[in-house]
Formats: sequence, C-alpha cells, structure tokens
Amino acid sequence: MSEIPTAKTAAAPTGFTEGPISTHLIRLTGFMLLGFVSFMTASLIEAVYVGRVGTAELAAISFTFPFVMSIQGISMGLGIGAGSVVARAMGSGDRERVKRVVTHSFILVVILQLATSYIAWLYIEELFGLLGAELHILALIVDYMDIWMIGSPFFAVAFIGSTLMRATGDAVTPGYLMAAGAGLQVVVQPLFIFGLGTVPEMGLGGAAVGFVVSRVIGLFMYMWFVAVRDRLLTSSLTGILTSWRNILHVGLPAVASNMITPVSMAIITRLLAGHGSEVVAGFGVASRIESMVMMMIFALSMSIAPFAGQNWGAGHVERVTDALRLSNRFCMAWGIAAFVVLFLAGAPLVGLINDDPKVIEVARIYLVIVPMGMGFMGVMNTATQTFNALGRPVPPLVISVMQTLVAYVPLALLGDHLFGHRGIFGAQALTTVLLGILATWWVYRTIRSESTRLGLVSGVVHAAD
Repeated sequence: MSEIPTAKTAAAPTGFTEGPISTHLIRLTGFMLLGFVSFMTASLIEAVYVGRVGTAELAAISFTFPFVMSIQGISMGLGIGAGSVVARAMGSGDRERVKRVVTHSFILVVILQLATSYIAWLYIEELFGLLGAELHILALIVDYMDIWMIGSPFFAVAFIGSTLMRATGDAVTPGYLMAAGAGLQVVVQPLFIFGLGTVPEMGLGGAAVGFVVSRVIGLFMYMWFVAVRDRLLTSSLTGILTSWRNILHVGLPAVASNMITPVSMAIITRLLAGHGSEVVAGFGVASRIESMVMMMIFALSMSIAPFAGQNWGAGHVERVTDALRLSNRFCMAWGIAAFVVLFLAGAPLVGLINDDPKVIEVARIYLVIVPMGMGFMGVMNTATQTFNALGRPVPPLVISVMQTLVAYVPLALLGDHLFGHRGIFGAQALTTVLLGILATWWVYRTIRSESTRLGLVSGVVHAAD
C-alpha cells in the first residue's frame, strides 16, 4: 500500500484513512457547517438589509441568484477537480504533487474567473433582460452586479484555498476563515447600504461594496495559511499543463454541472416573473431560508469528498462505502425533521425579513412544498461528491442534466400551466425525490464495479493521475 503522509510530510494532518469514520465525518462536517452557517447567515442578513431598503431591491437581488451561481460555479467546479486530485495524492503520500496541484490550481482559477467575469460584464443588461426583469428592477440589478463582479475573483481564489486545505486534511481552518469572512460582510455591508458618517448611503449598491471589501480581506487570510503556514505553494511551473489536465478532468464536468443548475434556475425565475415581482421576491426569501436549513446536509455531503478521496487513494474502499451509508441515513433523518420545522414555522420566519403580505404567502407555500424532497437532495449531493472524489466526473454531470433539464424544467412548465407558481414549487420537490433515488443506486453500483476492476482483493487502489 502506498505510504500515508505523516505530520512531517504533510502540511496538515491527514488522518482520514485511519480512526473511526463517524469521528472524521463529525469533525469535517462540524467545521464545514460553521463556515456554511456563517456564510448563509450573512446572506440572510444581507436579505434583511436589502429588504429594509425596499421590495424592488429585494426582487432585484433575487434576480441575481442564477447569475451569481453561474460565476461562482466556475470556481466551485475547479475546486472540486483540484480537491479530488489533491485528496487522492495525499492518500497515496505524494507530497510534491500536492504542492504542484495547489499552486497550479490558483493560477488556473484566476485566469478563468477574470475572463468569465469580463465577458459577463459586457452583456449584463442583455442577460438580465432575458430573465424578465422590469426596467426599474433591471437598473438596480446592473448597479449591484457592476460592483459585485469586482469581488468575484477574490471569492474564487479564497474558495479554492478552502477546498484545498480540506483536501490536505485540515478540517478546522477553512471553517474559521469562512466564518471570519462572513462576519466581515455582516459588519461592513450596513455601513455602505445605509451610510454612516462620511460614508454615503448607497442602497443596494452598498451591499455589493460590502461583499467586495469582505472578499478582498478574506483572500489575504486564506493565502497566509496556504502559503506561509502550510507551505503548499511552489515557484515551479513544471508540469502545469499536466496539473491543469488532471484538474479539468474532474473540474470541467463539475463546472458544467454547476452551470446547468443556474440555467434551469434562470428559466424558473423567468416563469415566476410572469406572476409578478412579489412572487420572485417571495421565492428569493424562501430559498435563503431553505438554504439555511439545508446547510447541515450540504456540509455533510461536502465533507464526504476529502474523506472519500483520501481513502480511495490509500486503498480503503470499505471506509468509503461505510461513510456513504452513514451519511445517507443522516440526510434522510435531517430532511424529515427540517420539513416539520419549516411547515410549522415558515411564515413567521419570512415575516422577519419582509412584511409584504404577498411575499410572505408565496414564501410560505414554497416552504411547505419544496422541503418534502430535502432528504433526497442530501443523498443526491453525497453521491455526486463521492463520484467526484473518486475521479469519476461523468455521473455527476449526467445526474445534473437529468435533474435540471430533463426533469425539473419540463415538470415546472407543466406545473406552472396547471397550478401557477405552486406547481413550479411542486415540480422541484418531485424532481429531487426521483434523482436522489437514482444517484444513490448509481454510486453504490459504481463503487462495487470499480472495486472489482481495481483489484480490491489486494487492498490497494492507486491514486489516479
């Protein structure tokens, strides 16, 4: 079996290949949850700030969700690819390869993020016009996004840094850094939104300024840990094309999956826009509340990636399957509990953000229907993260295409025709249930077949290049 890195050969502990599985998953999930809670709380507080400015501003920021998801989806997809390569390299003991991949990942994400942001900026009015934004809403959106895109590359590099630190075995630091960045955003944004002293009141544009300031500071925090504390960077560009090819092998399908979701969301937003800006605003508020509740299972599914990658690279495939089963049971239990809570408390929660009666009613309906599929969303995410960690990028892409374009959009069109916005929400819940079942079956089948192909009787799996 390949040597497992020790404290002397790794920048951070890499104990995922030994010890109780539940302990590792709890630790990984706990600190990931800390980061997610902080990030989503900051997002929800941003909605509170913007909601106090006006319903039009709240609708405007809701229109930006698909676009923001698309831009951020590029860095997230590349992070998945780089994290998969790094985790398997750590599991097999290849420290020098880890440093090369980390360094080359940062270069790649900066190039792609700058290019994408610039192209998107050139066509921003046309893009949001296609979503059905009314003219006065469109003006607010453009003011917000012109500023927001300046901070996008800083977010991208910080996200990659967080993913790579977890892939090397550091479950703690990324959680603290995500919390610190979110805290900065919460503190800084109201200064620019509402104004203070010599700082002018900027309204919705101030929310974007707060995002940029917090992401710039956050970038420097991440880079100190990666470059100085962990010494995960190298000055050598040797093998950069090989690194990029290996990263993109997993990363490009992950980016494609991340881009497909915003496309479907854009279509859904366009359908909802036909029912009025209040419906879009209600959808935006409810989505944020749902995301808060989903953070636990999102954190767990993201934690599977470094755990599965290291154990697959070290040859401990039985630990991968055991972790997958444990995670799936938890996701279903959490989904049931979350549905009950949102069914009972959805409307009061929405009322804390916006007091428009129609916005509250739309959000309440969403929080009654959509959470029915929450547990299945968890097992689907766990399956796709496991596929990526094992260096198998095609199944997650197929699942994403089936979830969004093959199932969700057609069902949403039918639901909209029959039941209005309620039918759109129902389509989302039904799609999640169906794809959760499919993804779970597929990942177990793949692990069994790959175990046989790679000769697991010998207990060794060589980390894929």
